[in-house]
Order: sequence, then structure tokens, then C-alpha cells
Amino acid sequence: MVPDISTGGRTYGLLAYLYGPGRRDEHTDPHLVAAWMPELAPDPGRDPDATLKQLTDRLDLPVLALGKNRRPARHVWHCPVRTAPGDRHLTDTEWAEVARRIVHATGIAEEGDDQACRWIAVRHADDHIHLVATLVREDGRRPRRHQDGMRAQAECRKIEAEFGLQILNPGDRTAAQRPTSAERSKADRRGYAATPREALREAVRQALAGAADEGEFFRCLAEAGLRIEKRFAPSGDTLGYKVALPGDRNRDGEPIWFSGSKLAPDLSLPRVRQRLAAGPVVDGPGSDELAQSRRRHGRPAGARRAAVPLAERAADALGQDDDLDAAAQLVGVGELLDALGQTAPPSTRKELNEAARAFERATRSHIRAERADNRAIRSAARGILRAGDALGRGEDGGATAMLLSTLVLVTIAAAHWHSARGHAQQAAAARQASLHLRSAYRSSAASCLDTMREQGRSLPEPTRGRLAGVVASALPKQAAQVLGGRGWYALAATLDQAERAGCEPTALLESVVEQRELDTADNVTDVLVWRLRRAAGLPASVASPRRHPRTEQSERQPRQTKPVAPAVSATADPLRRSPRR
Repeated sequence: MVPDISTGGRTYGLLAYLYGPGRRDEHTDPHLVAAWMPELAPDPGRDPDATLKQLTDRLDLPVLALGKNRRPARHVWHCPVRTAPGDRHLTDTEWAEVARRIVHATGIAEEGDDQACRWIAVRHADDHIHLVATLVREDGRRPRRHQDGMRAQAECRKIEAEFGLQILNPGDRTAAQRPTSAERSKADRRGYAATPREALREAVRQALAGAADEGEFFRCLAEAGLRIEKRFAPSGDTLGYKVALPGDRNRDGEPIWFSGSKLAPDLSLPRVRQRLAAGPVVDGPGSDELAQSRRRHGRPAGARRAAVPLAERAADALGQDDDLDAAAQLVGVGELLDALGQTAPPSTRKELNEAARAFERATRSHIRAERADNRAIRSAARGILRAGDALGRGEDGGATAMLLSTLVLVTIAAAHWHSARGHAQQAAAARQASLHLRSAYRSSAASCLDTMREQGRSLPEPTRGRLAGVVASALPKQAAQVLGGRGWYALAATLDQAERAGCEPTALLESVVEQRELDTADNVTDVLVWRLRRAAGLPASVASPRRHPRTEQSERQPRQTKPVAPAVSATADPLRRSPRR
């Protein structure tokens, strides 16, 4: 059950919408289910002699009694309350109880207070009601509605439990402010996919991803096409900023501005500076490592491969006891997802941007990473942005799949970390992000894995048999699952290719198995394939085989192999920007 409180200044206009047909004729049988005094509240939906004007006058009477100079400018309190999808339909009597409990909890009309605000509850659909109140009490005073949104949410959690409805995740006041009903209605009328508030939040978040300093952050905002206005102190220092979408104006033709803090708590200028103050961000996770990876695999592919150990480092941090470091890594993972979404090919861009939007909620909680260092993973995000757009095939596609395979595990670890600390909304957001990442992974990996499987099938039978023994030795508990699955051929091809590159397959496989647990992996074989290819320095994609060069005779020849060093854990969109330079 979701309450959504807003205020306005036109009682009649709101009532006309609630009793009207709706924007798509979705309103059916609009009528009152409750009111401050039912005998005094005319119901235009059920009484043919009642009018909207009469109902407006009754609600506004305490406001009009104050006189023009004392009336509040925004005197209308509006709170839609909606049940969750899948919940049963409540009766009018049940909705009336819900209405009375919420106006009591929020301070609009406490039970037994005969001087409280006037209010009504209108129902025009099966799954929700609209509470409307005027914010002047009968005695001329204003209601005490401090933190009415939180109090409404808390009461809804109680109602859900008592009525047998889905119990939604409680909030902790770290979520970004949701668009108001007026903002959503405006976006619907203009055919926008998102409200200006949501579009600006995403644009500012993307501008911050991988930014080296405050100047670059503001440059990226300008490059995204946003209007920017800074607030300065007398000394000339910047105190704050606000942004607006071009063409988004109010009735007076003025831009509709949103400050960073109105978009999200961590997008205020002080919080932005706090993130940037951790230290300078370089062009990737270790300039030497990134340069070497780019030379071997290409710019986008190299930047993605170089980000994999940093994502693994984030997953490791989420399993440790250092909450500050874990919180810092979550922020870095959010920037990494933003960078991937901005540079993804069309085939995965939508899912990756959805993953970034969902995970944004998982980056904020009351555990603040004020002194922790996440420069390395932020540098990985910067490296991906600077490398430019990736292709959806070949080495770029394979490297993207390699990184996404790791990020799925990171989001699962984030969900567990938040759940253990009672962060219900953040845990749900991390789980939602993992679903989008899984979808993007399947799209990115399909072609590469198909080719690897084809290559694996072309191996001589003795080679596959010997490699199956390697798997059985390194993975005794999961060997049957791995060898019996469709991905076995891709794993066999990878082990064979690593062996021909000079690696000892048993030691290599054991080293990647020890990197991190495999219990949370959706597909153990896929995870092993990408770990092996990265550890052995193999390309993320392979060419389709025509005829495998190895024969049974070559099977009998001794091989010179080199030991494997253990893996080291490293410490769509109209607003999409071009790569950073």
C-alpha cells in the first residue's frame, strides 16, 4: 500500500479530475467512501443534486474564513493511497477505515478532534482512493503534519499486516524524492517516457560517474544539454547548483529548476564534493594495466576487462565487516553501471540503463562512506567512459559479458549485505538490478558462448576426456552438474585454449575456483569460463572453428606448461553523452 502526499492550490481543479473520466477514461463510478462529516459532504458521484462547486465550497470554508492575507498559498493536501499489484480489492467500508487511519496518523484529522481539517476520500478505481483535505482547521490554525509522509508510510505498513495485504519494504528516508502526481500527469500529456525530475536525476548521476573533479562534473552536465544555474557566496565560491531540462517551463515561461538535493540526497553539491574528495581519479584501474589491456583487446574491451577485478574487489568488500568500505564500493558499482549503460550497444543498452536506475537506490543508506576510498572502481568507470561505445559482438561483446557475469554476483552480494542490515528497499533494488544484468548478460554472452561450445565439440574425444578429469579434480561436488550441462563444451574449449597458451589447466582451474564462492552463481560453468579467460589472458571471444588443429597423435606429445600465478584481488536515452576525453 503506497501513499503519495503532495500539496496544491486549486480544490475545484483536483475534484474535477477525481470525479471526471480520467485521461484515458480509466475512472469508473467515482464516489465518496469517507469524509470529515459524511452528512455535510455532498457526493457528486452518487447524488444527482450535488455539484463539484458545492463540495469545493464545503471543503474550502475554513480557508475562506481566514481572509485573503492569511490564506495559505497551497492549501490543498492530496494523498492517493494505492494497493500493490496482486492485492485483493478492498471494499468501500475497508477503504473508509484506511482513509480515517491515514488522516489520523498524518495529523490532518486526529480521532476525536472536532476542530480538525475537513477531508474526503474519493474512490474511482478498484485499487486506490484519493484523500483530499484543506490545510486550515476549523479553529483557523494549521494542522501539525510534520513528517506526514513517513507517518503515512508507517500506518500503511500496519494496515497491510492487519488486512492481509502485501507488506511493502519500509523506507529509511534515504530514497530519492518521487515525482509528484502533477509531474507524472504533465509527462503523460507530453508523451515523455520519464518525468523531468527522473530525467534530470539520471543525467546528473551519469555526469558524476567517473568525474575527476567538480569542474568536469559541471562540464558533463553542460555537454548533456542541461540548463545549469549555480548559487554563489559573496566570496565567489559555489554554494549549490540547480538544473532544468531545455523547454521545461512553468506557466510564466520560466525554467522549472531542480536543485541537486531535490533530485536525490547524494546529488547535493556538498555530497558531490564529498565523493570527489576521496582523491584524483585516473583514466582506469592502474594506468599500466589499462594500457596493456587496451593494446591487447581494444579500447572498449580492454576497459571492461580491466574493470573486472575491481568489481570482484567490491564483491569481496561486501562480504567483510568494514561497512564503510562496503558502502563506498556500492557507490563505485553504481558509477560502473552508469558508465556501462552510457556506452552499451543498442542490444543491451536498455537493460543496462534499467539496472543502473534500479541499483541507484542500493547505493544510499544511513551507512555513509565518508572516509572510505573507492577511487579504483570509480577510475574503472572513467576508463569505460573514455574508451567509448562498445560493439555488441566480437571482443567487445565478450568483454562486456565477462564484466556483467561478475556484476551479477556483485548485485547479489549487495542484496545480501543490505538484507543483513535491515535495508529492505535497498536489498530489493539490488535484486531488481541483478535481474536486468542477467538479461543483458544473456544477450552479450550468447554469440561468444555459442562459438566456444562449437569449438569445444570439435575437440578430439581424448582431449575432452582428459579435461573432464581436470574438472572432476578441481570441482568434486559440482563436477556432475558442470559436465552434464550445455556449457561444458565452452569450458572445455577455454581450458584447451589456456593449455595451448602455456597454462597448466588443473592449477588454473583450481586458482579461479578459489577466487570466490560459486554458490550464488546462476550458471557455474559460465562464471568459470570468464574467470579462466581473464586469468589466462585469453581473448573474450573466439573465432568459429573450421577444423581443430590438434589430433590424437598430438595428444601423446609432452607439453611444456608454466605454473599459474594465483589471482590477485584488486584493492537510452536522449541525455546520453559522448565519450570523455
